[in-house]
Amino acid sequence: MGGILGLAPLVLIFVAFYFLMIRPQQKRMKDLQNAVNAVKKGDQVVTGGGLVGKVTKVDETEVEIELAPNVKVRAIKATLTSVMPAGGAKPAND
Repeated sequence: MGGILGLAPLVLIFVAFYFLMIRPQQKRMKDLQNAVNAVKKGDQVVTGGGLVGKVTKVDETEVEIELAPNVKVRAIKATLTSVMPAGGAKPAND
């Protein structure tokens, strides 16, 4: 009986760790994957290498990103780390 009660704190720590660390990370990854799958022309994106630009063309596994006027690169969709919809967030009124 004492052995089982001795494991209770470890089990509680693991459960807390799961709900505070692992589960939120899985949700963020799922949200990012959904955003990457839904990327469309005009969206602002950030790649894993830190390049920021606007999507000009979308293929099944690649996107074409305009970094500056007349500067376009192709990137694999899986390397996108952030997707902001074309309209973007409206600035807050201060």
